[in-house]
Amino acid sequence: MKSLWLSTTISEKKLELFNDWLLRYVLTYDNLVQALIITCALLIAFLFGNRIKRRFSTPELPQKRFGQLLVAVLPLATPLLWLFLQIISLLVAMEAEWPHDLLTIVVNLLAVWIVIKTASLFFNNTAWIRLITVIAWTLAALNILDLLGPAVRLLDRLSLKFGKLQISLLTVLTGFLTVVLLLWGARLLSHLLEKRIRGNASLSPSIQVLFVKLSKITLITVAILVGLRSVGLDLTGFTIFTGAVGVGIGFGLQKIFSNLISGIILLLDKSIKPGDVITVGETYGWVNSLGARYTSLIAPDGKEFLIPNEDLITQQVENWSFSNSTVCVKMPVGIAYSADVRKAMALCEEAARQTERIIQEPPPQCLLVAFGESSVDLELGVWINDPINGVKNVKSAVLLNIWDAFHEQGIEIPYPQRDVHIRTMPPGTGGMAGGQEEGHRQDR
Repeated sequence: MKSLWLSTTISEKKLELFNDWLLRYVLTYDNLVQALIITCALLIAFLFGNRIKRRFSTPELPQKRFGQLLVAVLPLATPLLWLFLQIISLLVAMEAEWPHDLLTIVVNLLAVWIVIKTASLFFNNTAWIRLITVIAWTLAALNILDLLGPAVRLLDRLSLKFGKLQISLLTVLTGFLTVVLLLWGARLLSHLLEKRIRGNASLSPSIQVLFVKLSKITLITVAILVGLRSVGLDLTGFTIFTGAVGVGIGFGLQKIFSNLISGIILLLDKSIKPGDVITVGETYGWVNSLGARYTSLIAPDGKEFLIPNEDLITQQVENWSFSNSTVCVKMPVGIAYSADVRKAMALCEEAARQTERIIQEPPPQCLLVAFGESSVDLELGVWINDPINGVKNVKSAVLLNIWDAFHEQGIEIPYPQRDVHIRTMPPGTGGMAGGQEEGHRQDR
């Protein structure tokens, strides 16, 4: 009974201490006022946030300037307005030296939530979203517990000194976050510039690709340099690194540097651009994209070849659509010696005119080019203005029409044949001369 009485007494004391703490630090007049301010700010943000959504949520919003950005940010209208009102309330309370603990907690939690939601809108990589979430919650917790200042001072003390340069853990973390944010901003800006450049019809495709690549390289370089400079790193030491890179290019990176320069030359002289139909050696296909090191070429069978840019400069390249997309396609056709040559030539030209992709000006033309061993050799030349849609397929269509026309008109398409003459030698003769022809056999 005594132990039971003692445990009951201890429990009552704990409950009494908890009630005392609750009345002293939580259920206070100051916290009640702050809770009312937070509730009023939430109601105002909810009312005006819904009005803002209804005002800007229109079907034509994505087509307007910065429309896609507004569509992405519009769901955050209410929490952003609530955060804005809470920050104003917090600043007023701090200036008037009123209690503001509850306001500080709400501002930090709201800021973290908005940062995480914004990161999920603009980042597709879940790893980056998780990293941003951990950093945001850590900073918010330290700030709420009033430990952010001591944590910053502790990180600043953990440092290493290299000559006149002192690098602390705080410098490393700050530099990393700054560079990441600047790279993200550079990436977003490069996407906006790319859309503007792609939408400019006055620029050729090759110049568009050149401007897009130069803008990306420039923005990324500037972001890295500004990020390193913002944390106090001396950039003069990069001259040594630049010299080392130059030596590396001179010895081990010759091909890479050659392909890079060749890619820039291809973009500047406009000899090859995305969409061109080219033949490099035995590789034929459409230019899909021009990269810094290679050019992507898609063959008619769907295979994608990565051609080094240097090969496009040093080797002979057939560009079917360089200055004019109208090209001539030649097809050999053989007929039997017994066939009517003029009729066969007319049938070939008529079959070409009946094919859908063959243009009529210049007109199809069939020529007699040679007398072969087994056939009369003709050559049909036709013109197309869309080589990007394929060449073999149009050849197949024309030859199929020729096949049908020849069968209807009785024009024979020969196959190789040879006449073999057999001679018998008289008895007692050993030479090859003389003899009598017994006959001949036609071997087909």
